[in-house]
Amino acid sequence: MMKKISVSTLALLMLLGCAQKTPDVSGNILDTNKIGSDTISIDESGIVEDGSGINYNSSSDGFVSVYFDFDGYNIASSMESRVRHNARKLQSLGSRQVKLEGNCDEFGTDEYNYALGLKRAKAVKDALADQGVNTSNIVLVSFGESSPVCSDPTDACYAQNRRVDLRLVR
Repeated sequence: MMKKISVSTLALLMLLGCAQKTPDVSGNILDTNKIGSDTISIDESGIVEDGSGINYNSSSDGFVSVYFDFDGYNIASSMESRVRHNARKLQSLGSRQVKLEGNCDEFGTDEYNYALGLKRAKAVKDALADQGVNTSNIVLVSFGESSPVCSDPTDACYAQNRRVDLRLVR
């Protein structure tokens, strides 16, 4: 019994010691939007600075991507300023249709990642609704692992692929 507890404790400590940091990407800030106490800055390449420590973006049309933990679809508190930014942007657009694209890293089966991508897109839609956005013009799509923005075999790269992108439907 004592050996099992020790092995379990050791395994837990090893997992906790493997926390990953998100890479810091710098750029020239061109556009800054103040949202309450949150400031979101987007440079000419679409890179975002919002204080979350996650400074990349693959959304378009002035939206910012929302990123997720490995195997998760809950919106982290570090992503709340991005949700508020997107809510404000959506409210300024009126009745334009917007697509929420759920994406995953390469881990898991195609079916699992497709379902996870949809759960992530729905989580963002629900968070936008909580911000007062009329969600009747929001379309959910999952690309699973089929639309990566990064293909390097690194944790930082995998983190960029666990996201929901927002785009206007044209």
